[in-house]
Amino acid sequence: MAQDRRTSALFKAAHLSDAGLAVSANTIIEVTHAGTDMPRLNWALSRVKVEPVTEESAKAAAALLKDAGLHGHKYAIDATVAEAALRQPGPVAMLTSDIDDMTKLLGNRVRLISV
Repeated sequence: MAQDRRTSALFKAAHLSDAGLAVSANTIIEVTHAGTDMPRLNWALSRVKVEPVTEESAKAAAALLKDAGLHGHKYAIDATVAEAALRQPGPVAMLTSDIDDMTKLLGNRVRLISV
């Protein structure tokens, strides 16, 4: 229930400030599991821009991995999420539970907020 209130507050704050919310298409895969409330996820997705993972974006994500010295086998989704963040008009803030890996991929190009 607390998560629902936080999610609703995030959407409200973004709407009031004209901030855009975006997610990488790979994030849908990352957050889906047996316990996922799919109607709630679909509701949330209807209120954000879902950034596609294309050949061009995959190559850019691979370059982020290479520059950070990370391997795609472990960090592929993180890299596509980071690449999607870099495509957004600035300034950009990212909510993430993985500050360390996102810092390796993004440096200070995106403001990282721990959740």
